[in-house]
Amino acid sequence: MSAFRYHALDANGKPQNGILEADSSRAARALLRERGLYPLEVTSVSNRDGERNSARQRLKDADLSLLSRQWATLLASGLTVEQSLAALTEQAESEAARTILAGIRSEVMAGHSLRAALDRYPAAFPAIYRASVAAGEKSGELGRIMMQLADYLEQRTRLRQKTLQALLYPGIVATVAVLIIVALMTYVVPQIVSVFQQGKQALPVLTRVLIVASDLLRDWGWLLLIVVAGIGIALHLSLREEHFRRRWDALWLKAPLLGKHLRTLDATRFASTLSILASSGVPLLSALDAGREVMGRLPLQEAVQDATARVREGQTLARALGATRAFPPLLIHMIANGEATGRLDELLDRAARLQQQELENRTATLTTLLEPMLLLIMGVVVLVIVLAVMQPIIETNTMLR
Repeated sequence: MSAFRYHALDANGKPQNGILEADSSRAARALLRERGLYPLEVTSVSNRDGERNSARQRLKDADLSLLSRQWATLLASGLTVEQSLAALTEQAESEAARTILAGIRSEVMAGHSLRAALDRYPAAFPAIYRASVAAGEKSGELGRIMMQLADYLEQRTRLRQKTLQALLYPGIVATVAVLIIVALMTYVVPQIVSVFQQGKQALPVLTRVLIVASDLLRDWGWLLLIVVAGIGIALHLSLREEHFRRRWDALWLKAPLLGKHLRTLDATRFASTLSILASSGVPLLSALDAGREVMGRLPLQEAVQDATARVREGQTLARALGATRAFPPLLIHMIANGEATGRLDELLDRAARLQQQELENRTATLTTLLEPMLLLIMGVVVLVIVLAVMQPIIETNTMLR
């Protein structure tokens, strides 16, 4: 049986969309009529157009984590892959999830392996996910590996949420500060300064500079917004160029405080990926390729690629990664210990947890420093505006005395 996506009308003329399984499109239309629906369009999920559209669809990390945990539970209860996919398809809440799961089940029912079915949806299932599933199929421990994947995805989602929550308050403070300064420069300052201009008084340099800045912001503020938006779009397009992105990532990695934070973040992802794949029985070279894909910075990806070549030539993983000088010493020492004791997956997992704790602590420290810095910058700008307004008043009082 194959999966078909349908668009139909019910007895009241209301549109109905969904996915069903049938032997052919004719059988699917007949099944819809039996349900009291008038089919408008019935297309195979696995056809070329549908496959191309589904391959671009993504699943949120939270949805993928929940899906993996439910899948692992169903497999542990004795259901086959086909039966578990049918159950997951029925209870999926989003249209994208139902389409993807139905397409995967169709591929499995057609005789393809689960890994091959997942490969048709690379945007929904990352490389580590597909490699782990392949190892689970070979070892017969797919349920256990799916549970490990769910833990990994939940951990990654939790770290991202903590980072976003930590940056939320500084972001609000920065936004409010910018709005206040713009309001002062475009509304308050012109009204106050106009009094001095009418009196034909020689204004201090700071006041004249403030007037020029205020006039520019009022008259050309729209152009400034367009320029900023244009720079953002140009930067986004430029980052698609590999050469520019390499230089951009290298610049951020060299930045004080933030560079070490980004390096630790990628090292944590890399160690977690290697830990799961090593415990699943995935060959080391394949695990390194998957670990490289989960990293966000191009120089670190190239460092892993270089280390992979060294491992292929016979070097140990610890020596190969250490030669790149791109990873924290803690990770290198833990890997060396794991290779020496035969517990590489266990020590990689421990290294990932230690680095994640360090990452959370550093995030808290950075946000703690960022908040007073934003307030200080806002205070300095407001102070300059107040001084520029008060200087003519002070000079006038001095002359009257």
